[in-house]
Amino acid sequence: MRRLLPAPLLSAALFVLWLVLARSASVGQLIVAAIAAVAMPLLGAPLLQPRPRIRRPGLLARLILRVGGDVVVSSYLVAHGVLRRGDRLPGGRFVRMPLELRDPNAIAALATITTVIPGTVWTELAADRSWYVLHVFDLREDAVDAFVARYKRRYEHPLKEIFE
Repeated sequence: MRRLLPAPLLSAALFVLWLVLARSASVGQLIVAAIAAVAMPLLGAPLLQPRPRIRRPGLLARLILRVGGDVVVSSYLVAHGVLRRGDRLPGGRFVRMPLELRDPNAIAALATITTVIPGTVWTELAADRSWYVLHVFDLREDAVDAFVARYKRRYEHPLKEIFE
């Protein structure tokens, strides 16, 4: 059964979605929905990653709370930086960071965290996955090393413990 439906929940969702979008449950639409529900997951199966193994679920919960708090704080700081008039323009900077993570799920989680937090954007990943580049909204030149250490301590190291 797993060969025919590699992702049964996805197949069920596609089946229902097709019928909702078609606004019909005629025999023809049921057949097309069934074909789409079976074919699409089969075509996408080679792209699926194996399910990640979460080694420390408690740490994952703390990381989620930390990211939520950082989103609130960063939102305030970015808004303040954008709204202040003429005092000092934000010093946007690209920062090249060494990457310790090897698990593709952990790297994807780190990229997602970076993108969710206002003021940081993931811009590049080396082909050999040994480094990545972030753009930081406002970062003084003399604060780069402290930023790198803090970022790795708050996000990358916990992800390494969770996934690797």
